[in-house]
Amino acid sequence: MKPDTLPYAEIADCNVAQNQGWQANLELGFEQKHGKTLLAHRRHQGPLTVQRPFYPEGGVCHVYILHPPGGIVGGDRLNLCINAEQHSHALITTPAAGKFYRSGGELAVQTVSIKVEKDAALEWLPQETIIYQGAQLKSSVNVKLAQGARFIGWEILSLGRPACGERFDEGLADMSWQIYCKNQPLFLERLHLDTKAFAARWGLQGFSACGTLFASPTGAESLAAVQQLIGDSKGRGVTLIDDLLVCRAIDDRSDRLRGFFEQVWAIVRPDSVQRKACAPRIWAT
Repeated sequence: MKPDTLPYAEIADCNVAQNQGWQANLELGFEQKHGKTLLAHRRHQGPLTVQRPFYPEGGVCHVYILHPPGGIVGGDRLNLCINAEQHSHALITTPAAGKFYRSGGELAVQTVSIKVEKDAALEWLPQETIIYQGAQLKSSVNVKLAQGARFIGWEILSLGRPACGERFDEGLADMSWQIYCKNQPLFLERLHLDTKAFAARWGLQGFSACGTLFASPTGAESLAAVQQLIGDSKGRGVTLIDDLLVCRAIDDRSDRLRGFFEQVWAIVRPDSVQRKACAPRIWAT
């Protein structure tokens, strides 16, 4: 499917009233031309756009997604559709942490649809998402990988504001990931994070930060290297499902958690997308 025909109808349905809050859509399409990945298609509606691409590692296209309001509130709906054509390689991140603010009862919705064609590579690496106490949100990420496609993605959440003494004693975060390879489900998960899950021993045990990293394809050597990185550290874990590496972590500080995932990313990137680590400059600011 060409980037200019990406349908919004494939994005997950949700019960948000129209004309309430920001309704924002962003389509991005990447193509490989003359040894360089270009942002060949870009269309946006509402307050969701991108900066000009950067090329800190030659032909790989680095793109920063911008959300000018700075945060998402009840009634907002953000939709992102990303398509990587054959042989392209793009890395997508954000210039700052995302924020879901306290809601008066309405649901805030964010959906991300990613399609990676044969022999293409896509890295979805947004900075952490801060979920304020009292937020009501639904977030979904749907990834479709063709045969030979390569993908790395992560999601890092910070619940409440522990530095201000704020826990997550009120609110709901409904988070889901769906990863398909050749139209077959590879990983399906839905997290229902509420006050009970935040505090329970079977949940986050009161830790304010949690996250998951995915990398496909990866092999046993990458798994062993991440296991060595983890060592005896608590709140860290990694597994391999076929050739999909899944790494999870909880912590009481989101910056420390992100630092850990950046280390994991640096380990698995040469195996997964066949590139040495080249961190976006915005991560250092």
